[in-house]
Amino acid sequence: MAAAAVLKRLQGKVALITGGSAGLGEATVRLFANHGARVIIADIADEDGIKVVETLSPWATYIHCDVSKEQDVSAAVDLALEKHGKLDIMFNNAGITDFQKGSVAEYEMEQFERVMSVNVKGVMHGIKHAARVMILQRLLCIWPARDLNM
Repeated sequence: MAAAAVLKRLQGKVALITGGSAGLGEATVRLFANHGARVIIADIADEDGIKVVETLSPWATYIHCDVSKEQDVSAAVDLALEKHGKLDIMFNNAGITDFQKGSVAEYEMEQFERVMSVNVKGVMHGIKHAARVMILQRLLCIWPARDLNM
C-alpha cells in the first residue's frame, strides 16, 4: 500500500466519537482527523470540545451530548447525517469512573446508577442510534433505492 493511502485511510469517512473532548477520546479524534475522517465530537465538556474543534476545523464538529440521555445521542447521530450525509464509524468512548471511598455498605446507589447510565446505557444508546443509520446505509449500498420503494 502506498504511503499516501496509509496516511489517509479514513478519507471520506464520518466518525462520531463520544467523550471526544479529552483523553483517549481526544487522541482518537485527532488521529481520525489526521487520517482524513470528518469527526463529530459528542461530549459534555463543552469548553474542551470547542477547543479541540478550533484546532481541527473543518475536520471536526462539536455537539453537547450526555450519553446517558438517549435523545442527546440521537441528536449527535442526526448531526452527522445533517452535516455529512452519513455515519461510518461510531466510537462509544464516553465513560466515567467512581472513586467511592469507604465500605460497600455505605455506597450511594445514585452514584452507581449514574455510572451504569453513562458506561452501559450510554453505549447502548450509541449502538442503537448508529445502527438505525448504518443499517440503512448498507442496504442502500447493496440495493438501488428504486428497489426499496423510496
